Amino acid sequence: MHLWHSYFSYKFGTLSLKQIFAEALRCEHETVVLTDINSTSACIDFIRLAPENGIRPVVGIDFRNGAEQKYIGIARNNEGFRELNEHLTAHSHAEEPFENRAPEFSNVYVVYPWGENTPQLNDLRDNEFIGIRPSQVNKLLFSDLKKQEKKLVVLAPVTFSCKKDFNAHRLLRAIDKNLLLSMLPKTEESVADEMPMTVDELRTIFIRYPGIVKNTKALIGDCTIHFNFSTNKNKKQFLGSNQEDFDLILAEVEKGLIYRYGTTVVPTNVRDRINKELKLIRDLDFCSYFLINWDMVNYARSQNYFYVGRGSGANSMVAYLLRITDVDPIELDLYFERFINPYRTNPPDFDIDFSSYERNDVTRYLFERHGNKFTALVGAYNTFQGRAVVRQLGKVFGMPADEIDKLQRAKNYSQVDDIGKLVLKYTDHIQGFPAHLSVHSSGVIISDLPISTYTATMMPPKGFPTTHFSMLESEDVGLHKFDVLGQRGLGKIKDCLAIIKGNQGGGVGSPDLSGGGGGGDDKKAGAHPPPPTPTKKEYQKGKNTKK
Repeated sequence: MHLWHSYFSYKFGTLSLKQIFAEALRCEHETVVLTDINSTSACIDFIRLAPENGIRPVVGIDFRNGAEQKYIGIARNNEGFRELNEHLTAHSHAEEPFENRAPEFSNVYVVYPWGENTPQLNDLRDNEFIGIRPSQVNKLLFSDLKKQEKKLVVLAPVTFSCKKDFNAHRLLRAIDKNLLLSMLPKTEESVADEMPMTVDELRTIFIRYPGIVKNTKALIGDCTIHFNFSTNKNKKQFLGSNQEDFDLILAEVEKGLIYRYGTTVVPTNVRDRINKELKLIRDLDFCSYFLINWDMVNYARSQNYFYVGRGSGANSMVAYLLRITDVDPIELDLYFERFINPYRTNPPDFDIDFSSYERNDVTRYLFERHGNKFTALVGAYNTFQGRAVVRQLGKVFGMPADEIDKLQRAKNYSQVDDIGKLVLKYTDHIQGFPAHLSVHSSGVIISDLPISTYTATMMPPKGFPTTHFSMLESEDVGLHKFDVLGQRGLGKIKDCLAIIKGNQGGGVGSPDLSGGGGGGDDKKAGAHPPPPTPTKKEYQKGKNTKK
């Protein structure tokens, strides 16, 4: 059983998904088991792309403390993938090392590498096995383990495809540990034989142990994973049912008409536009999406936070009446179909700017309102690029700073010495590799199912759980982000107004900072703080009272 490490095993793996598929097909492997080290960054793309490349996908996680391998978890199904994500998330958030023993999983196979810390055979659970590397087969002849083939499987990690990849792997490990290459301990790098083998080559190596081969095939054959990539997986209901969500939008639209126009009696073209938009919003099941944004700006106004709603959402009359945006699409003749149309399956796009000082509190509100279990920031990948790679590799090779500076300015290989050529050669090789996981500038996802259904999360200094995948994979799987952006200018405007009010002594003519417009036109109806967002129980009580 090959367990593949992509280059999303940060500063360890060297293979892209495209290379993994190509190598697997060359070696006649119909199933690929992807087990990146403490990472699920590649999993969603892998699950989506594998069938297109003639590969059956299986996913897992290689749990390690640094480079020290503890055990590998392989998901039997989607529920097993969720279990693995939750296990990795818990240790990542708490910054705790992994124990020698895996926890009790319900839908996960656990493989322990054969070595010093391997559990005793009698202690293994039904779902736990000991993995034998191809290089360990001869040692098995002199071990009592060979008498217990039913608990043994093939463990053949794949981290690189050629000697050049292995060299790049060692350089990545040296960069990760901030060491000279010559000082990199063997314990911090992989062994050189972690390269792909054909199915026949693996069978030949384990020819004396057909039971191990049989166990391995049975384990892999029992694993499957699938996501529907054509469905929206955002939170589907804001209050608890589609009808309640739509009723709340209707009620808030009528309030918005009074706020924007001073009356609910509006021109026919305005009412027709409202009805047209509401029908599409309801038919395409976007009520919750609108209400989450409405609730967010409602909270911002209650805290006297300035905001600006923009993006294609500014084409929506309903968004204007819900005070998500402050542009009248009728007055400016903006087409709603640019925002939503019957042929669009993914949610529309709102970009909402808040002051840089206040954005974190709005983000915090979203997490508290919808729960950490269902809410996460979107991740991003920092990649190895250009001159920075030259500097990092130059340090690993022990080059002085002034020589690294010259190397960064070199136009071609003829201008540098042998060490410089090596640096440039491997700069080209690892250029574009993901270096580490970061945080998207503004994206927040709010899922209908727990976030762990799709990914593990990390806890960056920002203090909010963050997905292991980027906005691209998030959108592919159907999790469409809410954009909560920071705009420094809004904070400056608020500071200026406060200074003016202070200089005027709070007298006549001082600006009203009580909130209510989010940057909107308060002259139409006067500023007023919004009511608190109703709970489902309060909303239902209000409906019954009206009846």
